[in-house]
Amino acid sequence: MTDHRLKQMAKIIVEYSTKMRPGDWVVMMVDPYAIDLAHEIAVQATLAGANVSWIARDSTFLEILYKYGSDEQIKWINPMLDLVIHKADVYIQLIAPSNTRILSGVDPSKQRMLAVAQNDLLGDYLQRMSSNELRVNITQAPCPALAQEADMSQADFENFVYAATFADQDDPIACWQKIEVEQERLVKWLEGKKEIKIQSPNAELTLSVEGRPFKNSSATINLPSGEIYTSPVEDSANGWVEFTFPAIYQNREVAGVRLEFEKGKVIKASADKNEEFLLQMLDADAGARYLGELGIGTNFGIQRFTKSILFDEKIGGTFHLALGRGFPDLGAKSFSSIHWDMISDMRASGSMWADGELFYQDGHFVV
Repeated sequence: MTDHRLKQMAKIIVEYSTKMRPGDWVVMMVDPYAIDLAHEIAVQATLAGANVSWIARDSTFLEILYKYGSDEQIKWINPMLDLVIHKADVYIQLIAPSNTRILSGVDPSKQRMLAVAQNDLLGDYLQRMSSNELRVNITQAPCPALAQEADMSQADFENFVYAATFADQDDPIACWQKIEVEQERLVKWLEGKKEIKIQSPNAELTLSVEGRPFKNSSATINLPSGEIYTSPVEDSANGWVEFTFPAIYQNREVAGVRLEFEKGKVIKASADKNEEFLLQMLDADAGARYLGELGIGTNFGIQRFTKSILFDEKIGGTFHLALGRGFPDLGAKSFSSIHWDMISDMRASGSMWADGELFYQDGHFVV
């Protein structure tokens, strides 16, 4: 018997996150353990009049490509993916892998090669997403591998996921609408601000957001959500930051990351674990050493680190910076093959100022 909360997740995605309409072409990218959620979405999407397609995704195929493929094969652009990015109305990623560390033994230079090859496709994806031509939702279905990563039992992880997404509530859409209203108040307060200063035991950083509005993220593109974010002016970041949580990208865990910025560019980088991978990604292209995003997590229903960026960047009381490509609709001019979010905790101590006015203290907004 299907868990009622799974049906509620599907309801959020179909009715609120992507607002499916009759005639929409909906494409789902489905990981092995997300099939039950995919079925529920398909039922509700079909009832809404949408046309549903699905693509099975398994990281083992990517491991095979890296292990046996030539450079030309790694750089090859899948025409199915190209078609989806340019023609679909709705694109949904359902993350529930069988092994979260399957790419840990891959040569980082090959991962960089693939990222660079898909750079133009990533740009088109973000452009269509930003203009709402392509309505995107990325979420996770509870599965054993993600539960293990989060150091939880399967049952506890299910409860965690459904609580974080409000799928355990009678009216989850009303819950997200309430968060949307609250975050809009914060976005409006930050409107027109020019400089953000971050100060904590783990950061001394200033950056410009002049002409770069903050965006309200409330379970549209990501489920769960709960953040406000912007794309900083590319040449403005000065100072340093240490990320208190491991930074996970392309199935690699990079721990103890420390970055130093000068005129927007990372001039020094180090990590306690997988430093070589960090440096490879920073050298992916000219834009990889610049910031594409500053985000502030607002979801206080997420209080623990799970090694999943989808949840972790939303943790209430944290901020995150993304290296690489920014968001076109927020004025970003940074073009890169990567977008890598890294998180730092401010709940114990830390402050943010906007144009000299304190607006964030010890993990909470004070405006």
